[in-house]
Amino acid sequence: MKFIPISILAPAVLAGCAVAPVDQFQQLAVKGAAYDAHLASEKKPVIKKFETITATGYAVVDSQRSSDLPSKRLMAIRAAKLDAYRSLTEQVFGQHIDASTTVSDLTVTSDSFRARVEGVVYGARLVSITPNEDSYEVTLSLDQDTVKELRKIYEIQSAPR
Repeated sequence: MKFIPISILAPAVLAGCAVAPVDQFQQLAVKGAAYDAHLASEKKPVIKKFETITATGYAVVDSQRSSDLPSKRLMAIRAAKLDAYRSLTEQVFGQHIDASTTVSDLTVTSDSFRARVEGVVYGARLVSITPNEDSYEVTLSLDQDTVKELRKIYEIQSAPR
């Protein structure tokens, strides 16, 4: 195998390289900035914004405490409605999560968490009450203007005094 000295190859390899004038780099930078601006205008928000938010709650008829079936049904509807309100509250105000993990000898010995939701929701519209085989499904909706108003009230109430 023959080896060609680097001093012979270097001029041949470098002959294909040329230094671009400064204005070409500036043109590329301008085009790149325009492309970045185009991409930024096309980006979709991470959180979708809807005109209304909806929540569905569920309750099983047989788990209601009553002796007669009509009362159990009414109580299941009420429980499903409260579950839907809880879900709306989560969407408007979020959830407070308390969590703890205990590790001993590099092994998890206990892991627990608790979720809590707190807030006031008003102005919800009843969308539907749907009976299923052994449960009820209740759907509520809340328009964005009411959501903004509820969040404003919450911020005022939770501000330090």
